[in-house]
Amino acid sequence: MLRITTSEFIIGAASPSQFPNTSFAEVAFAGRSNVGKSSLLNTLTGRNKLAKVSATPGKTRQINFFRVNARFHFVDLPGYGYAKVAKTEREEWGKLIDTYVRNRQQ
Repeated sequence: MLRITTSEFIIGAASPSQFPNTSFAEVAFAGRSNVGKSSLLNTLTGRNKLAKVSATPGKTRQINFFRVNARFHFVDLPGYGYAKVAKTEREEWGKLIDTYVRNRQQ
């Protein structure tokens, strides 16, 4: 069983050029807005405020990277579906997520 002893926020990437340049393996969390992805990250790491949590859908607007045990990353992807944002912004999130999923080797 994996024991998480350290976790820290690395960066909120709004574009692929901001993705961390590491060889760490990554575990990405994807799903609809307001489904509990950020809450799950907090539970897994044992830290209540590592990932920001809100009752309002669509608060995660970047791809957030968290270093875990100095060995791998948890990656919190923006949600989709319920966020009350402009269609153009939702499309930008889609492009960012698509680029991450298709091109990220980690």
